[in-house]
Amino acid sequence: MYEYYEVIFRGGILMFPIMLCSVVALAITIERFFTLRRAKIDTREFMDTMRTVLRQNRTQEAIEICDETDGPIARITKAGILKHDRSKDEIREAVEDASHLEIPRLERYMSALATCANIAPLLGLLGTVAGMIKAFAEIQDKEGQVNPSDLAEGIGNALVTTASGLTVAIPTLVIYNYFVSRVENMILEMEVSASELVELLTQDRGEYEI
Repeated sequence: MYEYYEVIFRGGILMFPIMLCSVVALAITIERFFTLRRAKIDTREFMDTMRTVLRQNRTQEAIEICDETDGPIARITKAGILKHDRSKDEIREAVEDASHLEIPRLERYMSALATCANIAPLLGLLGTVAGMIKAFAEIQDKEGQVNPSDLAEGIGNALVTTASGLTVAIPTLVIYNYFVSRVENMILEMEVSASELVELLTQDRGEYEI
């Protein structure tokens, strides 16, 4: 443990914002993992249940099922069902409005996670430059008559900050791309389910779009 703190302090003051990026990224990762996990449902099974219930005109039961199911698809479905007696355009508008509320919830904190992934290596690079400036300043002060130990501090700062920045950035970027992929898949499922719901609620009305 002592060696761990020694490495951090050896990197200089820029190690603190790098460590802050790692803490923020970890907190967002944990929050997004559990949030997206709760939001994920078996879409096909849910829509099959909705189809069975709505075809029997058990609208209230369908709303109760949506209330009992946690996730954006259930909330979007409920918004459409609440307008089941309206026109097709009104149902579609209600579903789209609900979708516009759900998407920001799925994408919450994603920009902050991307920022951590982008800033961490830049902070490491800045530490590298600062360390090299310190090393060259030492050479200049001693007019070139230096021992390797005289340059160790500056070069050490450069290497530690670079390694730390990359250590934070690489897994954060991988996690960010993973979450982006999950969110995109969920949004696609929402769009497909919304279209299916609109058709399901209006298929027996004989409505035609002009």
